[in-house]
Amino acid sequence: MRNLIFTLIFLAPLFLFAQSSDYNISSYHTEGTKAPNTHYIGEAWLNPIIHDDAELGYNITKATFKANSTLDWHKHSSVQVLVIVDGEAYYQERGKKPIILKEGDVIRCEKNTEHWHSSTKDSDVTYLAFYSGEEPTVWTEVLSQEYYDKVPEMLKKD
Repeated sequence: MRNLIFTLIFLAPLFLFAQSSDYNISSYHTEGTKAPNTHYIGEAWLNPIIHDDAELGYNITKATFKANSTLDWHKHSSVQVLVIVDGEAYYQERGKKPIILKEGDVIRCEKNTEHWHSSTKDSDVTYLAFYSGEEPTVWTEVLSQEYYDKVPEMLKKD
């Protein structure tokens, strides 16, 4: 009986004054949709958190790549910032050695810089990508499975 009284007096008003549905709320926790295997190898999920907001001027996409998955070489007409929120990623810009990014790392890729990024061979990765959506991504070259498989050896060389 005490529980019923507590519920009626203290919890019921919470339901009466719950947030209005006038707000447009999305969730970072949503996995998103499975991306079609167009410009990558493996399995990827995309959650467009903020897209095509002219006033804001940039997009935020949450991407999750399962282990042993990779994007092709590409570039953007704007700066792209990647924030690694879980797991480990490979990242490489054309003409430079690949590196490993870990949870908490933030990397800025300058506009029109050819690069690729992905999960590592053994770890899924989830990251937030911040970029302008004014022009579409330019896909420049397929990143072959053979090249991707050699990345761990490239990381060991100084």
